[in-house]
Amino acid sequence: MEYETPLFFRVMAYAADADRDVIDMVSGNPDWEPPATLREGLREYADFDADRFQYPPSEGLVELREEIAARRGVDVEQVVVTNGTGEANYLAMARAMERDAGSEIVLTDPVYPYYPGKTTILGGEQRFVAAASDGRLDPADVREAASEETAAIVANSPNNPTGAVYPAETVRELVAIAEENDAILVSDEVYDHYDLSGRFASALAVDSAHRIVTSGFSKSLAITGFRVGYAIFPPDLVANAKSRHMLVNVAGSRPAQYAVLRALRETGPDYYEANRELLRDRVDAFTNALDAAGADYTRPEGAFYVMARFEGYPGTLENVERLIDEAGVAGMPGEAFGASREEWLRFALVTPRVEEAADRLAAYFE
Repeated sequence: MEYETPLFFRVMAYAADADRDVIDMVSGNPDWEPPATLREGLREYADFDADRFQYPPSEGLVELREEIAARRGVDVEQVVVTNGTGEANYLAMARAMERDAGSEIVLTDPVYPYYPGKTTILGGEQRFVAAASDGRLDPADVREAASEETAAIVANSPNNPTGAVYPAETVRELVAIAEENDAILVSDEVYDHYDLSGRFASALAVDSAHRIVTSGFSKSLAITGFRVGYAIFPPDLVANAKSRHMLVNVAGSRPAQYAVLRALRETGPDYYEANRELLRDRVDAFTNALDAAGADYTRPEGAFYVMARFEGYPGTLENVERLIDEAGVAGMPGEAFGASREEWLRFALVTPRVEEAADRLAAYFE
């Protein structure tokens, strides 16, 4: 079996080896500070007794699961703490495939490339639905693509790479389509704290046995290296998910889970709003420069990515490497996200040098 290997690390390695200063806008690693209480939690953990350095419960620290359950309005037994949202999505897609209710997984185009890779690992078949030019998803298109062979529909809102935020009616329709086809909607909501539109709607608002919600703290707490995520399963799907998680990982990091719990309990809404405001300013600065360069672009409603298209400069890996060498800006090739954005480039606004990067791009394409 050959897996689709995402290009992120290849581009980052190329940028790191460049003979010039390069502004990294490749991967979604927040450059802002995690909550102070998270650091305090780690320091506190270092002084615990040795028994706290051993395996935690496989499904996650019970206190963290209780905190997640209370925040998301679900029963604690539905929550599995995972090694990042990536594993949460893997578990969710696996449970959908294990139901023997189909072998296809419906994905959007453009798509976060790890979803197709997980589909391949699980032995599923990919079926793509094109999003609109602004990244919005038309449920009618999903309904047309879905069938009795559909095991899962994977949706990500706020969306990577387009920045689209799906309204409540879209989310309700996606759940309904999953129900009509005896499939599972996998709703990846990892960017929910970066909704810039005020329209984010969680699939948890729809009571259904046909949806699994995944999320995590890599983005919301600026801790991509901690690998603390979670999945919320319908009651009849959670037991096997816990077993697969145990067999693949045994358990997650106990100190990381403890620090996340402390941060959740003691971090107020001002922390999240300050980061959203920072992101709004970066969106303005970057898109203003793109206007000056005459580029087409999608203005994100959420998450922290901008897709841009420069005339005569398609979004190939070769052109991304040229941009690194000649402009000193590293982005991602649009072709990495699917056929519909092959002419585009994607830039992550997770660097304090956003304005400088935008100026470099404007000068390069002038």
